[in-house]
Parts: sequence; structure tokens; C-alpha cells
Amino acid sequence: MKQDLNFYIKEKTSQFWKATIALSFGSFLVFSNLHFTQPLLPLISREFEVSPAMASLTVSLVTLSLSLFLLLVGPFSDHIGRKNLMSFGLLSSSLFSLAIFFVTDFWFLLFLRTLQGVTLACLPAIAYAYIAEEFEKKAIGVAIGLYISGNTIGGMGGRIIGGFTSDLWGWRYAYLTMGLIGIFCFLLFVFYLPKSKHFSPNSLELKEVLGHLIIHLKNHELRSAYYIAGIIFFIFMGLFNYLSYHLHGAPYHLSSSIIGLLFLSYLAGTFSSTLSGKLDAVMSIPIRMCAGFLIMLVGVLLTLFSSLLMILIGLIIVCFGFFFVHAAATNWVSILAKEAKGSASSLYLFFYYAGGSLGSYVLGFVWEYFGWYAIVTVTILLLLVGLKITLGMVAVQKKEKLKMTM
Repeated sequence: MKQDLNFYIKEKTSQFWKATIALSFGSFLVFSNLHFTQPLLPLISREFEVSPAMASLTVSLVTLSLSLFLLLVGPFSDHIGRKNLMSFGLLSSSLFSLAIFFVTDFWFLLFLRTLQGVTLACLPAIAYAYIAEEFEKKAIGVAIGLYISGNTIGGMGGRIIGGFTSDLWGWRYAYLTMGLIGIFCFLLFVFYLPKSKHFSPNSLELKEVLGHLIIHLKNHELRSAYYIAGIIFFIFMGLFNYLSYHLHGAPYHLSSSIIGLLFLSYLAGTFSSTLSGKLDAVMSIPIRMCAGFLIMLVGVLLTLFSSLLMILIGLIIVCFGFFFVHAAATNWVSILAKEAKGSASSLYLFFYYAGGSLGSYVLGFVWEYFGWYAIVTVTILLLLVGLKITLGMVAVQKKEKLKMTM
């Protein structure tokens, strides 16, 4: 039966704001849980007597398990629906945070964080598909921008909460605090998010699921966005993980709470992700991604200065550029994926979080053996690779427009 177009969520309506607020709070919960451990890494290294690379597993394992289960959760949501599965993920991930408060063994901590990554996969795998299905087309870019703003606030807020609570009471209380905040976010999400009105279930057959994934991977334009996702989060996770060690040591000797405050730079990302969506009508997506990569490059170069102020300015610029690229790339995927949108979003996020997991862990060895300047060098090289990919996307888009005018 044909759907009534009036049931699509329109921009600036009360239903639009309820839905985007709910999704943003859910996004806050996911990304605060992913990232709030970063300012705690030196404390975890010291308490459990493990290396920075090993301590970083408390971040990289959760992102790795999340990335792997995104490939399952997305297709599963194509079969059973969106809201209930997202709600389950938010509740169970909050319960894992509460459980970690009682952990005294490092390996059990890693085990619980890995399981938490599985449950956290439920929201990001589905949110983009929900937006693409339930929002009218001209509202999608803005909705995605606001949703990603929740990512930025979550990443920033989680790190600040983690830094302050660990300085006051110890790192375990950071997990306790996040668990309680998570319960609140879950309740708000369930109350405000409208039920799906345009969801059409697909059969859950392994052959069909793999078929959809292969179709998306064979699409060159989608694949370029997937590569970009992996590159930007590899850079982002690695840079912020080892910035904590860089600023915790000489000559800065900053506390976890002060390091957490530096992540106020995420506010720039809150603004830029929304701006990226609003520029949809005046600037093509590949051009926006190119601009974002260049902005990130400037910010990374500024972190080479010894001045704490220059490092902070560099972080602000990196965050602005990162979320500018991320918002544009997710918009690209949501538009180009013509079928099995949950699978397309899952693939994007698989590359995104897999890249973050690798960056979080691999750059630990770069830090241990070569230091901060080597991390910046690797980051710059990857930014140039990402810029080359986006320039290729610009060229392809120009050719397509030329064909349409002939």
C-alpha cells in the first residue's frame, strides 16, 4: 500500500525536534561510552601496570566489536525494525558501564568493554537508516547534522566527565557515572522517538544479506566513502588517545580533568556537522569533504607546537574538519544507497570504527617507540590519502553532471 507522504517527518515541526532530540541523546550515550576512557588511559596503565598500547585496548576493543556487529545489526534491523533494537542497545550498554564499576581484573575489564561494544552497535547501525526512511528528503541532511552533533557532544562530554570523576574519586566512578547517565538517555529516547511508519521488513537470509553488502562494496562511489570513514576515524582515535599521554607527561604534567577539558574542542564539531548539512544545497558533498580534510591538516600541524594554546587551537580545528567530513560522508551514503539502507549504513560504520580501532591500537606502538612527532607524521600522510580519494570523487561527480547536460 502506498505510504502517505504527510507522514514523513518534516523539518522544523514538533515531531522533527522530538525525533532529532531523541536520536541526539542516543548518539550522546553511544559516543560518550566509546570515548570517555581516553583521558583515563594513563591511570589505567598505572593501576594495572600495562603499556599504553595495552591500556588503549579499553578503547580499541569496544570500537572493534562495535564495528564487527554493525554488519549484523544493520541487516537484522532491516528484518525486525528500528526503534526497539536501538532501545535495547542503549539500555544494555548502560548496564555494562555500571558492571565495570566493580571490576578489579584488567582482562575482565577488556571482556566487558568488548561486550559493551556489541550493544553500542545497535544505535549507529540503525539511526541513519531510520532518518533516511522517516524524514522527508529535504530534512535528511539537517537531521543527520544534528544527530552527528550528538556524537560530538557525547565524545566531548564523555571525556570531560571521565576526566573529572576519575580525578575526584577514581576511574571506576567514571563508569558508574556514565551508567547512570545512560539510563536517563535511554528513558528519554524511548519516550521521544516516534515509531517507524515507513519501515518495510526484508527477509533475513544470509545469502541476501551478503548480497546487499557485496552490492554496496561494488559501488565505487559508496566504497570511496567507506575508505574515507576508516581514514578519518583512524586519525581521530589515534590522535586523541595519545594526546592524553603527551599532555600527561613532561613538560605539561596535566591532570585527567584538565586533559578532559581540552576536549571542549569538540564543540567545534557540533557546529561544523550541522553546518555541513545546511550547506547541502550550495556545496557538493565531495567538495565539502575536500574542505574538511584540508581543515584537519591545518589543525594537525598546529599540534606540533609546544605551546598548550596552539595545541588547543589545533584540536579545535581538527574537530571542526573531522565532523565536517563525517557529516558529508554519511549524507553521501544515505543518498546513494537505493536499497537495504541499513546494510549500507552498517558498512560505512564498519569501516569507520574498524579504522578507529586500528588507529587506537597501532599508533600506540608509534607513540612508544617514536613519540608525538611520529604520530603527527603518520596522521598527515593519511590525510593526504583521504584528500586524494575525495578529489577523485569530485572528478567523478563532474563527469556525471557533464553526461546529464549532453
